[in-house]
Amino acid sequence: QVQLVESGGGLVQAGGSLRLSCAASGRAFSNSIMGWFRQAPGKEREFVAVINWSGIDTDYANSVKGRFTISRDNAMNTIYLQMNNLQPENTAVYYCAADADYRRSLLYSARGYDYWGQGTQVTDSS
Repeated sequence: QVQLVESGGGLVQAGGSLRLSCAASGRAFSNSIMGWFRQAPGKEREFVAVINWSGIDTDYANSVKGRFTISRDNAMNTIYLQMNNLQPENTAVYYCAADADYRRSLLYSARGYDYWGQGTQVTDSS
C-alpha cells in the first residue's frame, strides 16, 4: 500500500521557519515528480512547490519564491519543504503529492498527481 506521510507542521510566529517532511512508503518515487500543495480554510487547494525526479529542476508559486525551498532525498524516499519568513497568510494544511509515472515536465495542477498525503497543519501563532 502506497503512503505519503507529512510531518513537521505546527505553530509558528510571523517571520519564523518550519521544515516539512514527506516520507513515502510502499513504492519508490525516485523517478517521479513530487510536489507540495496547501489549503487554507475556505479556499481551494493551491500549488506551492514542485521538484523533478533528480532534484535539479524545481519551481514555486510566486507567493513563496525566495522564502520556501523544496528538496528531496531519493535514498530516503522523502521530500522536504523548508519554509522561512512565514507569514499569517501561509496558515494552511500542507499536502505532499507524487506522480505515479516518470515525466519530463513539472506538474503544477493537483489533478496531475496520483498519490497524496493526509496533510500537516501550519498555523500562524502571532
